[in-house]
Amino acid sequence: MRRPVALIALTALVVAGCGDSNSPTAGPSTAPSSSVPITEEPTPEPSEQPSSPEPTPTEPLSETPPQTPTEGCIDQKLQSLTLREQAAQLIMTGIDASGMTSAQKAVVQQKSGSVFLMGSSGSLAHTRSAMSAVNTAATVKGVRPLIAADQEGGQIQRLKGSGFDRIPAATVQGTWSSSKLTSQAQVWGSQLKQAGVNVDLAPVADVVPSSLKSQNAPIGQLNREYGDTPADASRGVQAFVQGMRKAGVATSVKHFPGLGRVRGNTDFSSGVVDNVTVRGDSYLQPFADGIKAGTSMVMISTVTYTKIDPKNRAIFSPTVIQGMVRGDLGWQGVVITDDVGAAAEVASVPAGARATRFVAAGGDIVINAKAGLTTTMVNALVAKAQEDKSFAAKLTSSVRRVLTLKQDHGLVSCG
Repeated sequence: MRRPVALIALTALVVAGCGDSNSPTAGPSTAPSSSVPITEEPTPEPSEQPSSPEPTPTEPLSETPPQTPTEGCIDQKLQSLTLREQAAQLIMTGIDASGMTSAQKAVVQQKSGSVFLMGSSGSLAHTRSAMSAVNTAATVKGVRPLIAADQEGGQIQRLKGSGFDRIPAATVQGTWSSSKLTSQAQVWGSQLKQAGVNVDLAPVADVVPSSLKSQNAPIGQLNREYGDTPADASRGVQAFVQGMRKAGVATSVKHFPGLGRVRGNTDFSSGVVDNVTVRGDSYLQPFADGIKAGTSMVMISTVTYTKIDPKNRAIFSPTVIQGMVRGDLGWQGVVITDDVGAAAEVASVPAGARATRFVAAGGDIVINAKAGLTTTMVNALVAKAQEDKSFAAKLTSSVRRVLTLKQDHGLVSCG
């Protein structure tokens, strides 16, 4: 019989120094270090007294533990989806917040497993009606879509019509007590839920040093940060995540490993680089704390971090995704991109490669603001999986994580 092994949890973050890999399918070249040793229980000495023989079981013992209902449901769905339908589960396509255009509807139908809302919305009631149509179009074999919005507050609030509270900027939210922010986030989340939106692509976990605030285009200039220290940012991130969880809305901490020390905005600029952040950086703490608080996803930035992986943007970096997010932080859930559809930062990368390189690096959901690129991305994922068994296995793992997230939010029906 196998003897039990004690599993000792790794710490949330580790010190810098692990090697990078240039291979799109390889992990970090060295195992993440930890301040807590991994040990096994000592094997007891054999007893000097003969033991009584164990009774013969009436059925053969199985080495495979029984599946939970959720695992069985996910396996059922994976087997029922075609490869193309599986690939579609990994694309989140941008649609008008006021409702799909005819062109967007054609793309969403069986070509996109999730959507996110762009532009201005109408009232809560109008949004609910529009999202009902999205559910009808995007549901495939009992798997409903994730419907996401950027509902941070301040200048970044997608849904503002009647029925939606106006949310203050994160810099204001960060001055509140944790209990107040959690309570308010629950209210905002409940409004999203009523409108048929099940994902808030928030909160921002980036830390902007006070000395860089006016120069930091993506976060500081827009007042999107909860504080200018990791501790201050962590408090806001945790409170926001907990409030949304209480409302039944999924969240995504962003933009790992941080946009607080860059100057350019990747939506409008290319060649944006962070020359400061290192593996195990203290500025990563808000992401670790967001995971502890129960976030549903971790969003990866499109910036290149020269002291982590100088040869790859973070979204294409196995060191960032497999080494840091899945290794150092211990996150085994869904990893999602920042937008790679319309963002200037990735314009030079072929659309199909944006999807395949992300999945090869260990990621799951690709955000694509240009609906016209969705088919190209799905086709690229299918073609790569058909020619590369290793990639096909990664794609299956990604789909499993996405389906598990959807199951957790009641979006998977199993017969």
